[in-house]
Amino acid sequence: MNKNHKDARWVFGRDIEGETASPGVVRRILAYCDALMCVENCFEEGAPGAIHSHPHTQITYVAEGRFRFTIGDEVKEVSRGDTLCKRDGVTHGCVCLEKGILVDFFTPMREDFLK
Repeated sequence: MNKNHKDARWVFGRDIEGETASPGVVRRILAYCDALMCVENCFEEGAPGAIHSHPHTQITYVAEGRFRFTIGDEVKEVSRGDTLCKRDGVTHGCVCLEKGILVDFFTPMREDFLK
């Protein structure tokens, strides 16, 4: 997968290959710089986004589908057009209820995604 587009002014989705992030989830790293990263995650129905935390603030935009999200001790169902804010260090995860796409924005960028 080509991840050598750091600081690129233009990143065309058609040029970015996905990689399996976990069973049923394909991740594509889109535009990014040191301070910010945009990532698209395509989920198959039933695929989980494991409960985890990280030292990055994350905003998620639901582009398609339906998901049951846990953030901290709250659980809510979200769908197309909804956004979620996950502060650094707060545990979160999801289950895809209907095939969909999540677009994540991280600050600072996720260096671990580039390995």
